[in-house]
Amino acid sequence: MTAAQPDVSVIIGAYEAMPYLVECLESVQAQTLDPARIEVIAVDDGSTDGTGDQLEEFAKRAPMAVTVIHQENSGGPSRPRNVGLERARGRYVFFLDADDRLGAEALERMVAMADEQGTDVVLGKVVGVNRTAPKSMWGKTLPRTDVFSSQIKFTLSAQKLFRRELLTRHGMHFDESLKTGEDALFTMEAYLRADGVSVISDYVCYYLVGRDDGKHVTKSGSYTLRFDSARALMELIAEHVPAGPRRDSLMVRPFLITLLPQFGPAFLRGDEEVRAHKLELAKPLMDAYWHEGIAGRLKVNERLRLHLVARGREDLLADVLAFVSANKAPTVFMEPRTGKAYLGYPHFRDATAGLPDDWFVPTTRETLTIEAFKPLTTVHFKRLRKAARRVLKVRRAA
Repeated sequence: MTAAQPDVSVIIGAYEAMPYLVECLESVQAQTLDPARIEVIAVDDGSTDGTGDQLEEFAKRAPMAVTVIHQENSGGPSRPRNVGLERARGRYVFFLDADDRLGAEALERMVAMADEQGTDVVLGKVVGVNRTAPKSMWGKTLPRTDVFSSQIKFTLSAQKLFRRELLTRHGMHFDESLKTGEDALFTMEAYLRADGVSVISDYVCYYLVGRDDGKHVTKSGSYTLRFDSARALMELIAEHVPAGPRRDSLMVRPFLITLLPQFGPAFLRGDEEVRAHKLELAKPLMDAYWHEGIAGRLKVNERLRLHLVARGREDLLADVLAFVSANKAPTVFMEPRTGKAYLGYPHFRDATAGLPDDWFVPTTRETLTIEAFKPLTTVHFKRLRKAARRVLKVRRAA
């Protein structure tokens, strides 16, 4: 007799996960969803710290069906997840990291949301424990949305509820050639292929735990892996979304979250060879995908750094990064007659640098204060103040 199909398969890839795995498994056992509706597939990826034994002990006492698979270490999270996905029988799958934990009602709420709305992906609110977690997408619960109409592009970790039929229909799996960012690629593809995405913001479904031993995957690995991740995500977006504003809105994510941090203040501390290598790795990405449609969506200091990377101007980039590192607030210059404002980062209207004024125009994401305004030409103070207030009024309205 064939066992009834579970509602959700919880896939846990585990490597050297002790002692965090204990609370992770306790959170699975504490789920309010009927245990008969849950199956757990745990893949021990060659651990030597007792992780495998802990999984076997859990399988003996857990109220739900548990399958434990032991394999040689694969060197990354993709292979364990793929192995678990191959064995999954549930209508939905949920990828749970072995050092994190679930809220008690997480699976019940997410499965109910997917069933009620007919959506293919459900995001449950995530909070960080001893580490930061994404925040911009949790403003309110969204029964049905998509990657273009929300902030979900800024949470591309794998810890979501996915309709398994969506994954099997498109032959989706985690890219085992990537050692970081593999979840971003998988999740973005799911967003793009999904018939609707749901966001649960009124209940904490997932606790993202920071490890004290520094072994969390996002803290390790060569900088070259970040460029591999950015390239893969950009290629995926370009493949699935035609050129235009919708593509640009998604391309912001790999440029802002994956590529830009490689050209932050730490860039100055790298030796000459590393700095040159980073610029070399960035060049084909900038040549292929960077343009004004993306640049105009970023803050001035973000846009300015990436423009300089695109031009290979390490000399000017160093000045901008030194300014940013000093936590200086740029002076806001403005044209009194037009009310157009500019942020005075290094090399603004520097004739020798020859950078376009448009690179320095702030977006509505940036806060301007009247005290910071200075005229670009000599004008009466009242006229300057009136123009500055007009700009602020327009930006507040926007």
